[in-house]
Amino acid sequence: MIRLDAILVALAVASALGVVASQHQARKLFAQLEREQNRAHGLEVEWGQLQLEQSTWASHARVEKLAHDKLGMRPPVPAQVVVVEPQS
Repeated sequence: MIRLDAILVALAVASALGVVASQHQARKLFAQLEREQNRAHGLEVEWGQLQLEQSTWASHARVEKLAHDKLGMRPPVPAQVVVVEPQS
């Protein structure tokens, strides 16, 4: 009888240790999940900022101003425009 009691106690202790280890692992994984979710949110915010910055840099008015000011470009006069018709 004592042997059976010892086996049951050992099983209960092993089960309790398993539960503790399982809970610890679950808490670690949950903390890691929260960190990754925060990182994903930060990356989404950065992506939005980069899209806004790209649209600012590529705006038509900015490109036209840079072409005029830095490169000395100007629209062609009508006599310089040549229209090419596709051949049938």
